[in-house]
Amino acid sequence: MGAPEAVIFDLDGVLIDSETVWNDARRELVEQSGGRWRDEAQRAMMGMSSLEWSRYMHEQLAVPMSDEDISEEVVSRLEGLYRKRLPLLPGAREAVRALASRWPLAIASSANRSIIALALELACLSDCFTASVSSEEVAHGKPAPDVYLEAARRISHEPAGCAAVEDSANGLRAAAAAGMSVIAIPNRAFPPGEQALSSADVVLESIEGLSPAVVARLGTRGAENGQNTPS
Repeated sequence: MGAPEAVIFDLDGVLIDSETVWNDARRELVEQSGGRWRDEAQRAMMGMSSLEWSRYMHEQLAVPMSDEDISEEVVSRLEGLYRKRLPLLPGAREAVRALASRWPLAIASSANRSIIALALELACLSDCFTASVSSEEVAHGKPAPDVYLEAARRISHEPAGCAAVEDSANGLRAAAAAGMSVIAIPNRAFPPGEQALSSADVVLESIEGLSPAVVARLGTRGAENGQNTPS
């Protein structure tokens, strides 16, 4: 596989330190509505589309609201928190702008369309991305590859010519299933297991380590050492 011709980013956990914020918003709604929160709920919902996690909250966490109302309420709470303070990860803006100077970029996120647009606007990064795709716009959320395949299509690149940047187990599986090179930046609050990490071509400690040089080396990494490279 040659060097990537495009880079596709996940949003939550990669650019925005938002997994805990999503978790808090969902858990508060469950508890305030009389539902039943489960310890495994956050991990279960990571990577799900809005249609999937709102159904999960209704059916598995007993939230007495329609799926549509659940989604709207969680998103409304999240938007309010983002407008007060966007939890942009240190180095995220610099990494995106550096890569945007070399490659076309896209977003492939499980977040709702409105959340993606708001986060990029508040981060002053909207101009860096040629396209963005929410998993609510495709048939299946992560770990299915749908959102990554659609992102590649929208920027007119073959999946095999794209590098994906991911943090979660379901996201890593989705990017690998799409046939992309995979850069893992493990989520610190909800780290992926070793099996999911094994699908990554490169593992970085943080977004601050993501540079054009790291992406450019993807085409030669396998020939050099044949294994994942922690950085």
